[in-house]
Amino acid sequence: MKLLAFGLVLLGCLQGFVTCDYQVTALYEIKMHLIDENDVLNDWKNNQMTPCGWGNVICQGNKVIAIKLSSTGLRGVLSPSIAELTTLQELVLDGNTISGGIPEALGNISSLTILNLGNNIFNGSIPDSLGRLQKLQILDLSENLLTGEIPVSLSNLSSLHDINLSGNSLKGEIPEQLLQVAQYNYTGNHLNCSRNSTISCEKGTTKAGPKTKSILWGLAAVSSLLAVIFCFLFCFGLIKFRRLKKGKWSVMDRSEVNMHRGEEIVWDIEGNNPEFTFYEFSQVLEATNNFSVENKLGQGGFGPVYKGQFPDGLDIAVKRLASHSGQGLTEFKNEVQLIAKLQHRNLVRLLGCCSQGEEKMLIYEYLLNKSLDFFIFDETRRTLLNWDRRLVIIEGIAQGLLYLHKHSRLRVIHRDVKASNILLDSEMNPKISDFGLAKMFSSNDIEGNTQRVVGTYGYMAPEYASEGLFSTKSDVFSFGVLTLEIITGKRNSGFHKHGSFLNLLGYVRMSYIQTFMCAIFSFMLVL
Repeated sequence: MKLLAFGLVLLGCLQGFVTCDYQVTALYEIKMHLIDENDVLNDWKNNQMTPCGWGNVICQGNKVIAIKLSSTGLRGVLSPSIAELTTLQELVLDGNTISGGIPEALGNISSLTILNLGNNIFNGSIPDSLGRLQKLQILDLSENLLTGEIPVSLSNLSSLHDINLSGNSLKGEIPEQLLQVAQYNYTGNHLNCSRNSTISCEKGTTKAGPKTKSILWGLAAVSSLLAVIFCFLFCFGLIKFRRLKKGKWSVMDRSEVNMHRGEEIVWDIEGNNPEFTFYEFSQVLEATNNFSVENKLGQGGFGPVYKGQFPDGLDIAVKRLASHSGQGLTEFKNEVQLIAKLQHRNLVRLLGCCSQGEEKMLIYEYLLNKSLDFFIFDETRRTLLNWDRRLVIIEGIAQGLLYLHKHSRLRVIHRDVKASNILLDSEMNPKISDFGLAKMFSSNDIEGNTQRVVGTYGYMAPEYASEGLFSTKSDVFSFGVLTLEIITGKRNSGFHKHGSFLNLLGYVRMSYIQTFMCAIFSFMLVL
């Protein structure tokens, strides 16, 4: 009987290893198709029995249920081997530079509930096979290079409550069923949202009724009148601006800016910031050597980032809005109108912008030491940050947030405080960057809410992630997570202990309790 029991236990163990083995093979195959310049997949090796201790891989038992690789700098293509992970529930790859087609095989992962491939450069059409994902709740393919029509098969996604296909080159009509989803965004395409032209291409959790439509018509009429007044003031202001203009860089002719389909940029730079400049496209083109590959620093949700240098020797960083980006245009407006009004030594400095035709760019000061995540998540580079330097970085970030929340003319909530959004200058001083998701309030307001949560999971405060409620406390929560990352050198996501997933907060809490208990036991032994 004992021998039989031992045999059953041994068989169970062997089955467990076999179960994990195909997952190791599949994940390693995925890694081989990706270019991992930041070594985030460093522990994805094919000589291991289980992937459940790997970074950015989440397991339940010995089964892979989630892969979360947001904004990790990955390039390459997504291997069809992803379909071998038959228990996968969440695939989150947004904010990278992954190209090629979306694998048809994704439609075979019947357990998938979240598929987020947004802010990459996937091309081709949306696979019909995605319509087989009956458990899919969130589908985000925004900010890619997708073409063709939206597959009718997506109407079969009975569990879907959030779909974002904005910022692509899709055409044709949107299936009626996809206009009944609780939250959707199809803007930035060449789509007919419906045969009924009154239906919007973007919706939160509420539907517009007759009263709302009347208000919209009224706003449209008022907007037309304001547009005429704006044009007059615009031309008058431009003449005055040119007369007062100083320095060697000429401000571009705003009449050359292609303002179309209600996407006018509001050039509202309060306080006449003399350091903010409207650059011509030719100037930026020359500074970046025609946006050469050698000058490319990286890729974000907004678009590619390039290093440049003006003839006077000034080094710059240029964020170039991807031509297919829909959300990026909103972020562009947000940063131009917001950062130009903010000045603090712990905020990145926006030198100016360029908006000429379809080209829209933000020009920042160039910071030599890249971003904080480049150092703290790398075992070698992390040694350059001693405890004194880490303390200075933490304090600098805190000072920047305090300015945004309390001491600036505006009350600003950043909403995306994380390591990759903290840039470091030549002396390793931190500067908060990327205000595309920031919210601006009057001095009397302290909180807000939204129907569409944006930001980075793992850094979001619980009330924001679950209910859309945000305040200055939301940034403080993110700052706390970031502080733990700076101290431990570990990413908040993809942290494992004894085969089960923990985020960094849970791990630190558990470690604290264990250390406390060990101290008590040690004290008792002494007694």
